[in-house]
Amino acid sequence: MIQVRVKLTFPESLVRTPILAQLVREFDLEPNIRRADVEEHRGWIVCEIDGEPAALEAGLDWLREQGIVVDLLGDLLEG
Repeated sequence: MIQVRVKLTFPESLVRTPILAQLVREFDLEPNIRRADVEEHRGWIVCEIDGEPAALEAGLDWLREQGIVVDLLGDLLEG
C-alpha cells in the first residue's frame, strides 16, 4: 500500500460530478481530503490517496483522462 498527495483541479464541466466516489468504486482507492475550494465554475481538492501501486497509477491516469489536472505534491509514501 502506498500514499500519494495530489492537487486535483476540476474544469467547470466536472465540478458537480462525483469523481472521488467513482475513484473509490472503480479503483479501490481511499482519498483523504485535506483542503478544497469548490465553486460553481471551478474547483480544486488537495488530498492524500492510499492504494495499491498499480491501482493508484491507473486511478491517476483515469482522472487525467476525465480532464482533471493532477499535480503530485511531494513524494510517494509506502505504508
